[in-house]
Amino acid sequence: MSKTRVFYEAEKARQTALIKDGFFGSSENGNGNFKGKPYPFVLQQGNKVFTNLYEPIRDNALAYFRENKIDWWAGKLPTGHVLSSQIACVNYLMAIRKDPVAVLALINGVRNQFKEVLPIPCDTDESYIAFEAVSKSDHLNEDGPTRGSNCTSVDALVYAIDIKGEKWIIPIEWKYTESYDDCKSSDKSNEGITYKKETNPKKKPKGEVRLDRYSNLIKKSKQLRSVPTFVNGDDYDLQGSIYFYEPFYQLMRQTLWAEQMIEHKDTEDIKADHYLHLHIIPSQDTDLLDKKYRPSKGNNMEDTWRACIVDQSKYVIVDPQQFISPVKDMYPDLWDYLSKRYFI
Repeated sequence: MSKTRVFYEAEKARQTALIKDGFFGSSENGNGNFKGKPYPFVLQQGNKVFTNLYEPIRDNALAYFRENKIDWWAGKLPTGHVLSSQIACVNYLMAIRKDPVAVLALINGVRNQFKEVLPIPCDTDESYIAFEAVSKSDHLNEDGPTRGSNCTSVDALVYAIDIKGEKWIIPIEWKYTESYDDCKSSDKSNEGITYKKETNPKKKPKGEVRLDRYSNLIKKSKQLRSVPTFVNGDDYDLQGSIYFYEPFYQLMRQTLWAEQMIEHKDTEDIKADHYLHLHIIPSQDTDLLDKKYRPSKGNNMEDTWRACIVDQSKYVIVDPQQFISPVKDMYPDLWDYLSKRYFI
């Protein structure tokens, strides 16, 4: 990326200072390995203590991912990368996942219309927040759902009943310091076609595979516009479109996932009538929120995505501190940890 990632650099410096100040333990000095190199903002995690996780949830989080056969980001164990959004999501939500009162307060803090949260059938124990949730069946042509890898997984999922008695799925996409490039080599619909060209004639380019998977679903979607409103005219080729650039590629797949879950509720274990898509993004992450995206003619992230969807009420951006604030008094130790670790 050509521009300095302001929020990322600020958080990297702040988290590195926490390491030096002993927040992660007196014996943790950073310089852990990430993709084959040591970095000051990556924990060593000696003796597999996993200090990147909030101490009271460590054993539970490890057991939950193991028992539900979920892959951690970039491996079979929690990463030591202190800027991981998966780790942030687990640190915020794991402690309350079995508390229906807290989970209900959480979602009513976003939209005050729910009367009950339900246990989520995809988990092995009674849980009101599921992590890396997938559908029972492969509705997105992704060669089978596997939680946490190689398919559309939802960072966290809540299952609720509203005041009318109708059931909702609430998929949650969690961001921390992410930002994304929008150069042509970031276009997932052209990977293997115009860049990183596929040399095996018997193998479809990745971009073609993705177009085959999602194009018809996008065209049939009631929520995704085949032609976003920033386009002049009625002609919009999905190959090279905004739907295949991050973060919109994730949002597109999660929207299709939610629609398909509802359309196939008779055969899915989670039987929902509606969905509410939550995008958890620190309000200070201007690297992500304020970037002007070339494929959407220079619109910022939120304006770009809102130009792609029909029902604006189904998509909400929430700051993580605001999101967790309804349980502040219920979980004061968790709030104290999060305030030191993440709050700006």
